[in-house]
Amino acid sequence: KHSVNRPPTPDGAEDQGNEPALQEIINIKLIESGEKERLMELLRERLIECGWKDEMKALCRSYVKKKGRNNVTVDDLVHLITPKGRASVPDSVKAELLQRIRSFLMSAAL
Repeated sequence: KHSVNRPPTPDGAEDQGNEPALQEIINIKLIESGEKERLMELLRERLIECGWKDEMKALCRSYVKKKGRNNVTVDDLVHLITPKGRASVPDSVKAELLQRIRSFLMSAAL
């Protein structure tokens, strides 16, 4: 399953002319190496293992049941779940991903 990609957060890079921001360079390196996809798969696995995915699914089902199936859009669910979902990712999962990213950056000499 593919996740919904959110638009990039504006970071003022437009003011820097044609020079890519460090964040953009890192993102390009992650994509080119295939590491971004590996990290996404690791994240999916960890969120399933810790029950996060089931929690989010239950929140969605509860909301749909409360509002009625015909009165809920995907956008409604995204707006409801996104803040709760981001806030409830376990610190251990965040730490593991951060360590993997750091290791990648060290090995890529960025």
